[in-house]
Amino acid sequence: MLNRRSFIASGLTAGAALSTGVMPAFANTSMTVSEAIRTAMYAPLYVAGHLGLYKKHGLDVDVQTAGGIALPIPMILSGRSLVGVTSPGMSVNATREGASIKNIAKIVGGVSMWAIAKPGSGISKIEDLKGKTIATLKFPSSTIQVPTYAIKKALGMTPEEAGITFLELPPGAQATAVKDGRADVATAFEWDVSVGSRDFGLETVLSLADVIGPTSFTTAQATEEAIAEHPEEIQAFCNAMAEAMTAMHADHSLLAATGAEYFPQVDQAIIESAAANFFASGVAIPTTPVISEDEFASAMSLELGGGSISEALPFEQMVDNRFAEAAAAKYGA
Repeated sequence: MLNRRSFIASGLTAGAALSTGVMPAFANTSMTVSEAIRTAMYAPLYVAGHLGLYKKHGLDVDVQTAGGIALPIPMILSGRSLVGVTSPGMSVNATREGASIKNIAKIVGGVSMWAIAKPGSGISKIEDLKGKTIATLKFPSSTIQVPTYAIKKALGMTPEEAGITFLELPPGAQATAVKDGRADVATAFEWDVSVGSRDFGLETVLSLADVIGPTSFTTAQATEEAIAEHPEEIQAFCNAMAEAMTAMHADHSLLAATGAEYFPQVDQAIIESAAANFFASGVAIPTTPVISEDEFASAMSLELGGGSISEALPFEQMVDNRFAEAAAAKYGA
């Protein structure tokens, strides 16, 4: 029977930041980055493109959307992408299946997810989710994994034990389900949070980042073979990430400025609202691409609790910080 773990396993078969720097020996090297989905959470990827940081470091980067959190792994294993951007749990699953993958940079530093509900819902803390129906995206999705982990962490019980039901829906349908009463609350990323507020009259009632704290929620990943064969390109990518993160914290408007190029279908007011939410969370936009041991341990606990991995693997095996540390030292805040 296809369950959550077997599903995952089956997927495996701004101005100041642009200070003059020394260009690498290579120039305009083409590089594909496979992102799980196109989401504002991955803002450093887009700000780096918007500011010309990839080109500054000698890369011509094509950020391609794979369409799901398990899907960047086949892209990097097949060599179609040099770097994949997704949940670190996907690298663990692949490694346990025999691959050799390293997490090379932190892209998202916290759980950028909120619960949204109708005004007057009475929901303001994790305990209030007991007995509720939560609208989510379809598995595998962090909109299921994250509340599952948060409930276990805060309440010491499974969602089933807490009487919680997940209503799994296609993208864009979560707010509608809350509005029409099929669900009490939705767990959502941006842009869905801001759209839910503007178009459906919903309100943010709970920040799951506040429950879970700092974590390497999303990472850039590469195979050991790719790292050995393309160290300059990996370093250049991490340099661009460090500079983008520094620039974003110096100028919060940069996330919204990427909208026309990376999110042309999203209303600019929604993008600006989302940007405010991201920076209000305190941990979503990292200040450094370096992955700490505590952040990785938190991510493993989250993924174990959410059911996307069956066994964690150690930091020393799964993380290669050499490139991120060098980037942070030279280009970080």
